[in-house]
Amino acid sequence: MNDQHTIINIGRQFGSGGKEVAEKIGAALGIDVYDNELISKAAEESGFSKELFQRSDEKRSVFNLFSFMGGDRFGSTQNYVGDNELFKIQSEVIRGIADKGPAIFVGRCSNYILRDKKCLDVFVSAPLEARLNRVIQRTGLSEDDARVRIERQDKNRQSYYNFFSFGNWGAASDYDLCVDSSILGIQGTAELIIDFGRKAGLIF
Repeated sequence: MNDQHTIINIGRQFGSGGKEVAEKIGAALGIDVYDNELISKAAEESGFSKELFQRSDEKRSVFNLFSFMGGDRFGSTQNYVGDNELFKIQSEVIRGIADKGPAIFVGRCSNYILRDKKCLDVFVSAPLEARLNRVIQRTGLSEDDARVRIERQDKNRQSYYNFFSFGNWGAASDYDLCVDSSILGIQGTAELIIDFGRKAGLIF
């Protein structure tokens, strides 16, 4: 009996459509996609507020616990929670989900966290022009503001990934497949990833 199940980890440049690709894959395979849902689940399981995880989502930071849990305005350094603690909580959530059944994880170093499991690890990128167009359409930002947001988000994701994984965000050596979503579009990219995963024996 084969007790393996499909686990797909998708890293992505901001504005590349990586989340949309993940959702298309999830719909095609009947597998749940975990992105912002991980924040809620991590908060629920840790007892911290959802806001704490939202503020630290894929970026490094340190927070005063009293800002999120209430308490005396004067506290010791033990009242602060930082990167490592939040990452550990979120890692436990990711591993718990992956242990239970098929899942698609978007970002959050999931390929590193699940490195001991048989997973399909993908990185979705796109040229800056394509990403600018997507972000502008999605947010209504000006081109200059969209460019600043892309640079900031990518910098945060790169710093977060490289710090916790000891790897290189977006480098081919950290993934099974790197794909430019602008070539085939969102649907075509999702189909390509599924086809690759099946041929590689990583989608069951």
